[in-house]
Amino acid sequence: QVQLMESGGGLVQPGESLRLACAASGFPLRMYPVTWYRQTPGKARELVASIGISIRGSSSNYAESVKGRFIISRDDDENIVYLQMNNLTPADTAVYYCAAPGRKLWGQGTQVTVSS
Repeated sequence: QVQLMESGGGLVQPGESLRLACAASGFPLRMYPVTWYRQTPGKARELVASIGISIRGSSSNYAESVKGRFIISRDDDENIVYLQMNNLTPADTAVYYCAAPGRKLWGQGTQVTVSS
């Protein structure tokens, strides 16, 4: 089955870290750029980070709101893209989705809640 599946969300306190994983099955994720988005109720979907394919240097881009705190990376052997999220704040609370636009695929999302 061709799909993306996110994992790693949860409830953390401000200042803590989480690592999200976007695992692909049924196709080689290494051939596609991957993007992480997040969305909260009543707000527009926000692009968080994106990463290119490894043979082109895995270039990454970040939203201004997460630069210096989040790191996107990929493990092509494991068919996974990660989003390391550090120094989390309540403003980072959202459902996080990964997408491979080149395959028109989205994951089901994983909830991240940052609260004291």
